[in-house]
Amino acid sequence: MLVMAVACGNDKKQKIEINDDSLKTGLVRVNKTIANKEDQDIEDYIERHEWTMAKTGTGLRYSIYKKTKGAQPKDKDKAVISFDVNLINGVECYNSKNDGMKLFELGKAQVESGLEEGIKLMHVGEKAKLIIPSHLAFGFMGDENKIPKHATLIYDVELVEIKK
Repeated sequence: MLVMAVACGNDKKQKIEINDDSLKTGLVRVNKTIANKEDQDIEDYIERHEWTMAKTGTGLRYSIYKKTKGAQPKDKDKAVISFDVNLINGVECYNSKNDGMKLFELGKAQVESGLEEGIKLMHVGEKAKLIIPSHLAFGFMGDENKIPKHATLIYDVELVEIKK
């Protein structure tokens, strides 16, 4: 019993190293295949919906469909947004009607990096569609609630306010 208690109490983290180059090469190949498939799924989605969207260097797609001349946020500003979040298959995950508006500080990694990147492209009062690939959202793990692993997110978002 004592041995079991001591063994279970050992909470030192073990570092796992991959020294096999063929395994590393295989993992890189699999990840590239997954990323390429997701990219094609996004392009197909945009085409089906007949949207015109810009693409950033990270892979974020966006279309600002209601433009204003409001202030544009920058790091350390607090953004207030209203939002609807769906998976690429149309399943709704979250929205501000049920979950309340979202407030977060830019530059603090408090939200998905793709959402933050999209918000920085907007001005107060603007509305946009954002398509956030999984590597800019919740990645391999999902959010452990409504968003599964490797999920592409479709945001319909409005930048409501910037707080200093």
